[in-house]
Amino acid sequence: MFSKVVDMFFGCWHKRYSFPITARAGQRRSEAALPTGTYVVCLDCGKEFPYDWTTMKIVSPSFKPAAALAEVETRAA
Repeated sequence: MFSKVVDMFFGCWHKRYSFPITARAGQRRSEAALPTGTYVVCLDCGKEFPYDWTTMKIVSPSFKPAAALAEVETRAA
């Protein structure tokens, strides 16, 4: 708990990111690349974040792309 408060005030603000990196098929993916296959890296601290090319934004780790949701709905029908 205390470390989260310290990070909030003195930690990295993640303002500088790398260009989006997309993992190739069959290549080991980092945990950040699991939701979309693409991720960006904070250039200051090295933390990886999932990235969505369609919205061109960093997304939450639990993000489900619209194409994947449509595929699940098709299978259910």
